[in-house]
Amino acid sequence: MTWYVADRLSGIDGKRETELWADLQEFPSYAEETFKTDVIDLSMHPVVTEAVEYTGREEAEAEIDEFTDALAAAGRDVDGAFMTAASPSVVTATHVDDHYDGYDEFLFAVAEAMKTEYELVADAGLTLQIDAPELLTVGHTAAYADEPLAAAKDATRLHVQALNEALANVPAEQVRLHTCWGSYEGPHHLDTDLAEMLPLIYEADITGLSVEQANPRHQHEYRAFAEHPVPDGWTLIPGVVDVKTNIIDHPETIADRLERVADAVDGGTPLVAAPDCGFGTQAGLGMVDPEIAWAKLEALVEGAEIASERLA
Repeated sequence: MTWYVADRLSGIDGKRETELWADLQEFPSYAEETFKTDVIDLSMHPVVTEAVEYTGREEAEAEIDEFTDALAAAGRDVDGAFMTAASPSVVTATHVDDHYDGYDEFLFAVAEAMKTEYELVADAGLTLQIDAPELLTVGHTAAYADEPLAAAKDATRLHVQALNEALANVPAEQVRLHTCWGSYEGPHHLDTDLAEMLPLIYEADITGLSVEQANPRHQHEYRAFAEHPVPDGWTLIPGVVDVKTNIIDHPETIADRLERVADAVDGGTPLVAAPDCGFGTQAGLGMVDPEIAWAKLEALVEGAEIASERLA
């Protein structure tokens, strides 16, 4: 979850209850049962009460050192390894602003602050993965669910602009971006179509894109990559393992998902198989058992091998 940022930015104090996603509001009994636990309440968001500045350099450096040490212990170097960081707009989406004069000012202040973290990861030689689910989830947030699609697209365009400002000193070749429709088991019937948002996401200064393709609400959207071809020089990282169910995806199913995407991009874009999102990204809401998560990753490897042989 992106709330780690509250420990790395100044100007944040307290929490306040906010509205859950609009798709969950239509099914309140399910939301109440599923999304309020003894560990976390997803309706409670940190509050920004003063100007935000990045104060977490020491913590970020320690985290980077721990990761690179683990890579070294496993006989791996930083080449090809990636480390995640929250996008500016997922920070604004999960924090309540009580300080700035307007949303744009808040967003670009966060973007300026997050520059430090992005540059620390890149300077360590790692690939930076920007976690930006809000580029797709914006359409089913409480703020935009009743707004026209154009409003959600305008918001995503603004969010990409802020991200690009935050990435000004990081080479695009060193940045990949993950986006999704929210790593939670829920209705998702208000999700925005991928084809509507892809052209806006393509404006990001990145060269790798990770996006859900195993989620049953969106498995058909591999076609969006044929309608909107992936930019030259980019790598596409389709999610081909569902992270919201304990069913272990069959390797043949995983291979089929990869092959559909490969057909859509017509062989012109490198593909890297991945899960839809992270497993257990929200404390207290472990949707997938840890042992099953490992089994799903083993199936991912098998499925990728099958697809690679067929596509060779």
